[in-house]
Amino acid sequence: MKKGWGLQPAFLLLLVLVLVSAAPGTALAAGSGPFHFGFKKSVDGKLPSIDQEGFKELLQKYGAIFMGDPEKKELYLTFDNGYENGYTVRILDTLKEKKVPATFFVTGHYVKTQEELLKRMAAEGHIIGNHSWNHPDVTTISPQQLQQELERVKAEVARITGQQEMKYLRTPRGIFDERSLAVSKELGYTNVFWSLAYMDWDVKAQRGAGYAYDKVTAQLHPGAVMLLHSISKDNAEALGRIIDEARRRGYEFKSLDDMQKKAP
Repeated sequence: MKKGWGLQPAFLLLLVLVLVSAAPGTALAAGSGPFHFGFKKSVDGKLPSIDQEGFKELLQKYGAIFMGDPEKKELYLTFDNGYENGYTVRILDTLKEKKVPATFFVTGHYVKTQEELLKRMAAEGHIIGNHSWNHPDVTTISPQQLQQELERVKAEVARITGQQEMKYLRTPRGIFDERSLAVSKELGYTNVFWSLAYMDWDVKAQRGAGYAYDKVTAQLHPGAVMLLHSISKDNAEALGRIIDEARRRGYEFKSLDDMQKKAP
């Protein structure tokens, strides 16, 4: 293990437990995964659901976020930033103009190549979250490797931006299992999934700002954790209209920290 990544006693105990559970011939408990996050989408303002997905109790057990308070017209805007495609400046400009907070989940590639954008995110009050260094399937790597993936992003973001705390994690591709939830929670992370999304990540299949606007606004619901990808031209062009329409419907944009302050 590299210098600076020493294991704390509590984490060491957890590591022993998960390694034992992963030993050949020792099965994890039923329902422990791996899972690829999915949900029943909101339609006509009705709440989305993960009741049929097989992992709801697991997310609750480890304090993972799927959506906020379903009784409040609040929205939580999040972006996944695996690489830069030239649209994040426009997204940040729109967020600044509209006074909307967001969380940006970044990978190691993004950290290495976009220092100025990271500095701007932090300077303008946005949260920078962890999307892992190498974007692996976290259910296929060891607890030590997962710790290294997360600690490297955290350390580099702190060096670049001064943001010393990093407490939100979005696992690559939404893949997770009980082990990854347990290890990341012990490292101080809240796993953040989502309750509003659409297929926006294919840069070769962009369909225009109107399409993005329709897809997002059709799914608005109280407590929505919105997942958008910053590489989407459609998202960058539609974001201002989306924000305006959400507010017209009585929604307020909040940060993930606001949600956590309300948690019991």
